[in-house]
Amino acid sequence: MTGRTPSRHGWVEVVSGVMFSGKSEELIRRVRRALIAGRRVQLFKSHLDDRYGGEFRISSHDGRQIDAEPVSNSVQIAEKVDPATQVVAIDEAQFLDDGVCEVADALADAGMRIIVAGTDMDFRGEPFGPMGLLLARAERIDKLTAICVVCGEPATKNQRLIDGEPAPAEGPTIQVGGAESYEARCRGCHVVPTRDRAQRELLPGRGKRWAGD
Repeated sequence: MTGRTPSRHGWVEVVSGVMFSGKSEELIRRVRRALIAGRRVQLFKSHLDDRYGGEFRISSHDGRQIDAEPVSNSVQIAEKVDPATQVVAIDEAQFLDDGVCEVADALADAGMRIIVAGTDMDFRGEPFGPMGLLLARAERIDKLTAICVVCGEPATKNQRLIDGEPAPAEGPTIQVGGAESYEARCRGCHVVPTRDRAQRELLPGRGKRWAGD
């Protein structure tokens, strides 16, 4: 965690990290505490994430759920926030446009607490959507890790799989899926075949090896 949470003004807090690290669970925990404290809360979630039966809820992998309003872009969030709202929570922010950063800042400037959760890196290990900008602007940051399914070390990367094999870097950035399409892995076990070949060309003898060599 970095920074100090202001006590009298709005602020932005971001929960980021790899898939299966508990980001949505942490978002749900913070929202429930805000509700217990009597705060007026609105929850939003990208409409792209329909992994849970098409129901627009914020769902953690341990089965916890809380209702959320689906949105397609940052403009819809700005339009739907009630001026009386005190806490705005946004899940799966990586699927939204960069405008979510300006919306979060504007709402915080208006005195609201903004809680954002999202996957910070795509399957290639690159910044995912607006998450990099959100992390740079937030007053509070919590980066969560999972457990690498290969070696058991802390996992910070999302391994995309196609028919059980590592997906090449040329695939689409957004491809919604769960345990059948993704694994949490550490840096050493994360494989992106075409990217890793390019790294070996850049650093001969030092690039990561993979099973296809």
